[in-house]
Amino acid sequence: MNKYLHTLLILFLLGPALISAQSFQKNVSKTGTTAAPVLGIPVGAQAIGMGGAFVRIANDATALHWNAAGIATLKGNEFAGVHTGWIAGTSFDFAGFVLQLGGFGSLGVSVVSLSMDDMKVRTIEKPEGTGEFFNAHDLSGGISYARNLTDRFTIGFTGKFIQQRIWHMSANAVAVDAGTLFRTDLFGGMVIGASISNFGTAMKLSGRDAREFYRVDPTKLGSNERIPFDVELDSWGLPLLFQLGLSTNILNREQYRWTIAADALHPNDNYESVNAGTEFAFRNIFFLRGGYHSLFLSDAEGGLSLGFGVASGMLFSTATVNIDYAYRDMGRLEGVNVFSLAIEF
Repeated sequence: MNKYLHTLLILFLLGPALISAQSFQKNVSKTGTTAAPVLGIPVGAQAIGMGGAFVRIANDATALHWNAAGIATLKGNEFAGVHTGWIAGTSFDFAGFVLQLGGFGSLGVSVVSLSMDDMKVRTIEKPEGTGEFFNAHDLSGGISYARNLTDRFTIGFTGKFIQQRIWHMSANAVAVDAGTLFRTDLFGGMVIGASISNFGTAMKLSGRDAREFYRVDPTKLGSNERIPFDVELDSWGLPLLFQLGLSTNILNREQYRWTIAADALHPNDNYESVNAGTEFAFRNIFFLRGGYHSLFLSDAEGGLSLGFGVASGMLFSTATVNIDYAYRDMGRLEGVNVFSLAIEF
């Protein structure tokens, strides 16, 4: 047990160093230098309503995205579905399922998708369209496992496959996430959470859209004009992210609860920032939430988020349905609306 704890402690202490090792230069944000931006989109109305301060909370099936260790704290099996009308007319969707294995831990599977409507293919010669259409689609699927090592310490891991596609081009990668939760007796039971996300291979687009044709000798009559070759594109790393989160209950009564949380983020493709949020629960049936994304990040768009949720009680005497909504201000990119449905059984 001590060996596992020491290994994980070293991993999370070295997390920021691993990310910094991929940096190009100090004081350069590196924004736009990683692939698969779908991995950085926040998941779940509860999490977004709390400003993205969810690494420690991780108390529903969306923990598969935020901190896999959280699925070991769930009371039963759970399915969650999330739909987000993301920026620029795109759609972001998440589906996750968590199965409790008793003393063997918890197992989860998840899928995230970022998609867009078809667009016309336009060229200089045909600015109104060639009659063809194209689209782009990002997809990530993961399998997670988590277990309580002690009554205070929980670990979780996720292995995932990522694919990006635009028209006839695609790129693939594999990555792993790791997360922990540690419960303390400080400040009314403060819990500490940490995670490293998207540690994996680089991505490089390939496909028939990179195919060009070369004329061997343009100065000679009869030279072959159809020698094919492929344009070689650069490889781009994944958006590696280290997060450390804290949360505690300011009030915790039988009828109501008030929770505050904050996460510190250290990405490899931007500056450091903080997410902060709060949730007020009445009888664990009605929930009000508020928060702010990307505090101290000078170039962030918007940041304020608000949300609410309702737990329906028992359904068919065996399951509980939770419905959540959140709104996030995105500044010049306009706000986004997030809807989540979770079924506990």
